Amino acid sequence: MTQSEENIRVLIIEDEKDINDLLALKLGRDGYVIDQAYDGYEGLQKALLNKYHVVVLDWMMPSMNGIDVLRKIREKKKSDELAILMATAKGQNEDIILGLECGADDYLSKPFDVSVLKARIKAVLRRSPAVSKPKQSIMTVGDLTINQDEHVVTCRGEKIDLTISEFKLLSSMIINYGKVLSRKELITEIQGEGVNVIDRSIDTHMVGLRKKLGHCSDLIKTVRGVGYKLQTGMD
Repeated sequence: MTQSEENIRVLIIEDEKDINDLLALKLGRDGYVIDQAYDGYEGLQKALLNKYHVVVLDWMMPSMNGIDVLRKIREKKKSDELAILMATAKGQNEDIILGLECGADDYLSKPFDVSVLKARIKAVLRRSPAVSKPKQSIMTVGDLTINQDEHVVTCRGEKIDLTISEFKLLSSMIINYGKVLSRKELITEIQGEGVNVIDRSIDTHMVGLRKKLGHCSDLIKTVRGVGYKLQTGMD
């Protein structure tokens, strides 16, 4: 059992109770946290109301078929929020294509061995941003170092005093090193109870952050019309 499996929530949507219960038993033994639904409508409601990392979805079910469930889920939750693996007796090429085009991350035709299902689940989890990755407590880019646990930032070894908002912004950028973060994404990072943040506020925070970073200020790159990213000049 890996550390990640202990925290992974899997919803099994399958109308054949024996199959559903067997999958739940086998996956549960591996440490996955299992929830079950025995028809399409029940599965859809659970998928939309609760947080899961993976849905194992049958196609032919009463009340609502798997493709309709898949489409409805994808209207609300994209692959970066929830991975969906279709496991169904409909295994023709056109069925597989339809399932993938409607938003399934993988497709497994019945009958299948449970060990194959486990391998497919692990594969979609490796590709899924929905799964929390272990975070490094100390991260360094160029002369800049951030200690997440102690909330300490240094540039060339000198400690820099940042506000909570500035620290959150800098942490978000170093975690997403090289990726352009939109102002909206950065607003989400620092928005808190009673805190009203707008696009202009982000720009103001960035001006202050750059001033405090001194020699390390050049690491923050402005991407006009989009947002900001953290990157060294050598990349």
